[in-house]
Amino acid sequence: MLLGQYTMASQEKRQNLYEIELPQSIIDSFARFLVPEIQKFYASDQGQKELEAWEKKYSDQSKE
Repeated sequence: MLLGQYTMASQEKRQNLYEIELPQSIIDSFARFLVPEIQKFYASDQGQKELEAWEKKYSDQSKE
């Protein structure tokens, strides 16, 4: 019983490490930085190849 309690407490503690509330201004700022970088990546040759591979992989899975 003690081991089970320790395991649950350990899982709760680990879960709480990832539960972070960020101010909306930080989220907006990060998005303003990230979106142009994502657009640049998908406009590049490498990004186009990876997008095509992703589309092929997931279109094949949806047909199964």
